[in-house]
Amino acid sequence: MNAAEPVSGSPALSLEPVTAPSGARPGAVFFDLDKTVIAKASTLAFSRPLYRGGLLARRDVLKVAYSHLLFRLGGSGDEGQMARTRDYVAELSRGWPADEVRAIVDETLEELIAPAVYAEAAALIEAHRSAGRAVVLVSASGEEMVAPIGRMLGATDVIATRMRIGEDGRYTGEIDFYAAGPAKAEAIHVFAAERGIDLDASFAYSDSITDEPMLRTVGFPRAVNPDRGLRRLALEEGWPQLTFRRPVALRQPLSGPSPLKVAAAGVGVAAVAYVIWRVVKERRLRTA
Repeated sequence: MNAAEPVSGSPALSLEPVTAPSGARPGAVFFDLDKTVIAKASTLAFSRPLYRGGLLARRDVLKVAYSHLLFRLGGSGDEGQMARTRDYVAELSRGWPADEVRAIVDETLEELIAPAVYAEAAALIEAHRSAGRAVVLVSASGEEMVAPIGRMLGATDVIATRMRIGEDGRYTGEIDFYAAGPAKAEAIHVFAAERGIDLDASFAYSDSITDEPMLRTVGFPRAVNPDRGLRRLALEEGWPQLTFRRPVALRQPLSGPSPLKVAAAGVGVAAVAYVIWRVVKERRLRTA
């Protein structure tokens, strides 16, 4: 099966509508981050450099991994687990200097995240950007981590967890906004209202059943590498299921084309071209 080929038995992927109808409000595209755009969990990826920087103890690294696992297994209805994960992350970061966290993320971004970007996701991001859509990363990870990843990928905006920073520049242990579950959908509605975005003409991509509310906000939901719950929901709703398998070493050039265009010019563009060929072929067979 091709890396971007839909899961067997699922509807075929199409980038429709690439061009919005005349006079219509613009659409946007909302990407979950972990296991959708990148082939790893961003919070876990940065736990090692945070440990090396003295902000995390060894036992904290293990607790972060365990907490993340429980969150992934909790499902969309386990609001209690979401709340426990939120509170644990808030307490863990209490007293951290925000500037030091940002510096660690910036210093390790290329090493940890750039090689893990799915080629298929990079190509889709570039296709949506070329179609004039706002590209938004939506993640439960902290804004200090998600915003630099968004800049690297060429996203126009990010919706991420925001932790409160005190006057001394350190995290207070409180969270102003936790971007998980229904809160993602609420933030998307606010974003759309502020930007004049037509959500019926918008796309959303995620791998997790916890993002069901986000996927239901748009006219074109897509399940990417779906977990068991999301796979079942996608089959019930007739949502396309996509398989992303090939991380590509994304590099930020000093000049010239954007890193997304560099990735799309390689394996990512081949993947999307293959999918479009499949769509055209199937339509021809149906009309024959």
